Amino acid sequence: AGPTEGHLVCPSTGKEPKKVVIVSCVGSRDTTERGKTYGSKICCMYNAKHAMYIREKYPNVDVTVFYIDVRTPGKGFDEFYRRAVEEYGVHYVRGQVGKVVVDGDGKLTVFASDLNRGKHLMLFPDLVVLAGAVKPSPNARKLATMLMDPDFANALVDAKTVDEFFALIDAKEKGETINTTAPAAPEVDSTHKILAVTACPTGIAHTFMAAESLEQHAKKRGIWIKVETNGSGGAKNVLTQQEIKEADCIIIAADKNVEMARFDGKPVIKTKVANGINKADELLDKALSGQAPIYHHAGGAAASTADEGDNESVGRQIYKHLMNGVSHMLPFVIGGGILIALAFLFDTFDPANPGNFGSNTPLAKFFKDVGGASFGFMLPILSGFISMSIADRPGLAVGFVGGAMAASGGSGFLGALLAGFAGGYIIVLLRKVFSCLPASLEGIKPVLIFPVLGIFLMGLLMQFIITPPVAGINEWLIDTLKGMDTSSRVMVGLIMGGMMSVDMGGPVNKAAYVTGTGLLAGGEFGVMAAVMAGGMVPPIAIALCTMLFGNRFTESERKSGITTFIMGLSFISEGAIPFAAADPIRVIPSMVAGSAVAGALSMAFDCTLRAPHGGIFVVPTIGNPLMYLAAIAVGSLVGCFILGMLKKPANK
Repeated sequence: AGPTEGHLVCPSTGKEPKKVVIVSCVGSRDTTERGKTYGSKICCMYNAKHAMYIREKYPNVDVTVFYIDVRTPGKGFDEFYRRAVEEYGVHYVRGQVGKVVVDGDGKLTVFASDLNRGKHLMLFPDLVVLAGAVKPSPNARKLATMLMDPDFANALVDAKTVDEFFALIDAKEKGETINTTAPAAPEVDSTHKILAVTACPTGIAHTFMAAESLEQHAKKRGIWIKVETNGSGGAKNVLTQQEIKEADCIIIAADKNVEMARFDGKPVIKTKVANGINKADELLDKALSGQAPIYHHAGGAAASTADEGDNESVGRQIYKHLMNGVSHMLPFVIGGGILIALAFLFDTFDPANPGNFGSNTPLAKFFKDVGGASFGFMLPILSGFISMSIADRPGLAVGFVGGAMAASGGSGFLGALLAGFAGGYIIVLLRKVFSCLPASLEGIKPVLIFPVLGIFLMGLLMQFIITPPVAGINEWLIDTLKGMDTSSRVMVGLIMGGMMSVDMGGPVNKAAYVTGTGLLAGGEFGVMAAVMAGGMVPPIAIALCTMLFGNRFTESERKSGITTFIMGLSFISEGAIPFAAADPIRVIPSMVAGSAVAGALSMAFDCTLRAPHGGIFVVPTIGNPLMYLAAIAVGSLVGCFILGMLKKPANK
């Protein structure tokens, strides 16, 4: 079937290829006009399937798949992918294809990088397959929801002509009643009341499809039901306390956590959102049977989160927990830091009382007091939400106490980090220790046992194990940085600035950023300035390069230059990612060089920054602001000119 009658041939030559390269994620996660900001998880499976088909029918054909990450979210998907590698001999390379060149004879050359081995590759395939991001039809969600109406679906099946088929769709879209020969739905029996909650991770299609399915099947059977949808726009058709009290059963068809405390003591059926779509009748039968288990709220869903964690590496879990703490901490640090910086900006310096600088005038004192109150939550918030990410809600209080003790005991940011992880795993340990308690005592665990023992153990841990050594390390680190001579501080700035461009928002970037943010708490403001300067350089340098070396870029890349420039001014390093992904071999080294120069100059000029974000908008609050702007400008120009020299003219 098809234009080649089922044969694998090269479109340009009509011959059977010997080497095939499949490039995944083409145009995915691309903020420019030419791409899509998302990735499609179905593409990975199609790539594996096609690669296996090729190898099965043409065993002598070499197949290589380049990928950023392989998404195998469904049952048996990971095993399917591994079959492609282990049984069929498909070569999977984690890396990015920078360019595919066609010479005058029609021969292909693929320039790529192998990120796992740290090597640059040059392949000569006969056929290159580009797997781009899937763009769903704008009407797909509407049609899927319409098809959940069984009367409408049956009417489409029974349609005799194409015109009748489309007439039924038009009538459904207009809200008109579909005339069918099916018997009328029975009257609703309000003596039995069922409630439901539907939710999916994205909150777009499956959430509403499950709600529609449950409502349609209940209506067909004369069952009273109300469905709450937890979609992307928030909860809709929210269940009231009175409705929950009167309900015979609650169905939770969700693939993400929903608010469960309100259902304590009620019969609850918990299932996947897909079952709400495909097994609505089974769920309704179980809800009416009176055999649904009674739900007892224990302060979270630790079991489900633990199961999810089993599929992740230890490093990935640590990173996820850390970022949960950092993301919750940043609003307090950014808001408080900027207000404190404004206090110094609006104050007058009194030589007779230099220690009071920032609080001499009423306005400055107001800004400093409010900012200081916000900044004071930094370590407890960080520690508390790391702990909560590990152990769910019971870990929050334990982590908060650990963070507060880190702040008061002098162990600072490092102590709060350790306290967050320790607090989470203390609760995990307590769960296992007290898992033998009878079900009747389940309710006292989150309100009595976990907080009392958890906080007690955290206090012992902080007081006698974590705080003494870490406080000494923290004090030594701050004193060392402050006591460094200019050349040493420049080297620190060069390293921290360069790290911001290694992966532009990835783990290395985040490591530098978290280090700078942590040092703020100890009164070291120079490193944070170097970090932000290094993070601003990549988008600015690339935007300048699109203007000064326009022939090195495609038309769409040049058009996105202004947007990239604005992102750089706002300290959004990720603005450079589309360009780095397209040509990592040239872009990343250029940006690392420019960022390192900016960070080093920021330290050399003794620039300071009290707010960990804000970009160009917080320059008035920066120590030595003019030279700070000069450092960013020089670093951006260095990155721009290196990239301009390394890149070759783009193909027209």
